[in-house]
Formats: sequence, structure tokens, C-alpha cells
Amino acid sequence: MSPVCVLDVSVRTPRKNPRGEKDSRRKSVADWDKGEPMTDSLVVAVAIGIAFGWTLERAGLGSAPKLAGQFYLTDFTVFKVMFSAIVTAMLGAFWLARLGLLDLSRVYVPETYLLPQLAGGLLFGAGFVIAGLCPGTSCVAAATGRGDGAMVMLGMFAGVLATGLAFAPLRNFYESTGRGSLTLPDLLRVPYGVVVAAVVAMALIAFQLAGRLEKRA
Repeated sequence: MSPVCVLDVSVRTPRKNPRGEKDSRRKSVADWDKGEPMTDSLVVAVAIGIAFGWTLERAGLGSAPKLAGQFYLTDFTVFKVMFSAIVTAMLGAFWLARLGLLDLSRVYVPETYLLPQLAGGLLFGAGFVIAGLCPGTSCVAAATGRGDGAMVMLGMFAGVLATGLAFAPLRNFYESTGRGSLTLPDLLRVPYGVVVAAVVAMALIAFQLAGRLEKRA
């Protein structure tokens, strides 16, 4: 899910690791009970959430018409915000790791399930086009009193509930085509720094093209 759409409302059901390995990076409630600073983590999470919501609203991403502009190639604000967030996080992680301040092996990378995630992406994209809002921006819209945001949130949670209730026949598909945790350096078999440089270059080129398209609109 994109940075703008980070509200995770998916059904969380344990999956079988395709490699048969136990993921030691996941923490259970029992782990928190053994002295983990859960309260501090929740405070930080709430603070980040508030800052994130404020930033989205200030960028105008609580407005469905503005978000829909990217589909008409007239307003690329969403694209610019998303790509900027990706590049910022990527560069931060890369340099913090190079300086020895971050252990990337302890950063959780979600596992890849090709067909389920492809189907989920198509469903998500269709919903985004129809509603003009994604999960994160719908929360921002609802919080600022917009009725369309509230309706999208209602439909979103209704879909989560329906999926949870009808999950049994979907389980086999949900657990299919597992590929483990994949990253671009591993997949492409190139150094991490090469991928970082390539993504930054892509972002700079994409921002230039988006600016030209907006001027023509």
C-alpha cells in the first residue's frame, strides 16, 4: 500500500511461510508483556498518525476531486507526495544503515503472495477510482467533516467485515503463490545502493514529466 494509503484494514490471518521458516521479527502480545515498551510505542504511533493526517490534509489529499485529478492527468499531487515519501524513507533507511544506526535485517518486510496481492491491488484500484479516496485519505476526509469520506470509511469497514465472515472459502487463494519476503536488490540481484540511485533517478524524471503534463492540462 502506498504511503498515502497506509491505513491497513485488511483481514489479518496467519499465513504459512512458504519457506517453512519462523519469522523472528514478528512480536506477539506476549512479547510486549515481557517488558517491551508498548506504551511508548503507542504514543509514538499516535503522534505519527496525527502528523501524517495533518500533512495529508494540508496537501489537499482529503479532497476526492483533487485525488481524482491524477486519473485525468491534470493534478499529480498524489503521485508527487507518494513518490516523495517513498524516496525519503528509502534514503533515510539506506543512510542510517550505512552509518550503523539502523539494522535493516530487523525491519519487517511483508511476504509476497502474487495472485492474492494482484487481486487485492486491482480491487483497491477500482475502489480508488470509483470513490476518489483511499483508506488513509478517506479517514482524513471524514475527520474534516466530508460526507464522501465517511461513506468510503463505512464501505471499507463493511467490506472488511464481509471478508472476515466469508473467509473460509477464500483461505486457499489467500495463501497461494507465496514467494517469501522479497526486496528489489534480492530480486534483481544488484547492490542496494544501485537500486536506491535508480529509484531516485526515476523519481526526478517522473516529477519533470508530471510537471509538464500539469502545465498542459
